[in-house]
Amino acid sequence: MLPTCFIFNPTAGTGRRDGFPALLRQHFGGVEGSDYLLRPTEGPGHATELARAAAQAGCRVVVAVGGDGTVNEVGRGLLDQTGTALGIVPRGSGNGLARHLRVPLGLPAALRRLRQPTFSRMDVGFINDQPFFCTAGLGFDAHVSQHFAQAGSRGLSTYLRVTLREYGHFRPVPVEVETQGQTLRTSCYVLAFANASQYGNNVYIAPQANLRDGLLDMCLLDALPPWRAARVMLGLALGTLPRTGGAAYRQVRQATVRAATPLAYHADGDYLGHATEFELAIRPLALEVAV
Repeated sequence: MLPTCFIFNPTAGTGRRDGFPALLRQHFGGVEGSDYLLRPTEGPGHATELARAAAQAGCRVVVAVGGDGTVNEVGRGLLDQTGTALGIVPRGSGNGLARHLRVPLGLPAALRRLRQPTFSRMDVGFINDQPFFCTAGLGFDAHVSQHFAQAGSRGLSTYLRVTLREYGHFRPVPVEVETQGQTLRTSCYVLAFANASQYGNNVYIAPQANLRDGLLDMCLLDALPPWRAARVMLGLALGTLPRTGGAAYRQVRQATVRAATPLAYHADGDYLGHATEFELAIRPLALEVAV
């Protein structure tokens, strides 16, 4: 069995980015090459290639060192690879999956934890055949993801600034949702599908979501006028959104969504494009994780 492989995104997060190799030597221990491997990414999609290669070489744990985008890339590289688990060292601005899995957010503690991890399995969601591990959705949250990616800076403050700016421009779109033999015709401001409980930064879109129940928690906001927006924002922050009446919830194994006009969509916060038809599905316990 080869050593643990750390796949490091040097551009993740908002703080210093040049000190991780030294932290790894200090807190994980051992010698690079014999006790662990360190592989920096060079651009979008590279983490998936590195993760797949590490799994095929026999590494027991492949660790995503970055934010939810890096976790998504590493996780998709490990799908259908037997005997290899995903580890996380959170270094992003949101860290949604790490927070749900209760991975320590401090780098030293996260590294020390990985020396003797606990192994389990988790579900994996898919939107238009693209895997997601935390959340996916269409509508305003994806619209914000698109503009956040173009903002030139990262972090919660930038995300909030983009959200407030775009709030006045976005309008709900009529959609038709088919799931479990039923058809729902409604308007979509946000239609989120949650495998984990939160987007990141402890913003809980589906606080009752379970990574191991074989279900996606579907959350619908059909409109977000100002009088409702304050209630929804408070519910997202406190993890009480299902109790506020500001959103409608349903648990699904699969769903087909058709939109009247193209809608932005995302997987784990990364904008994927616009479409008018969306297929959602879940693969139960499809990925092993080490935490």
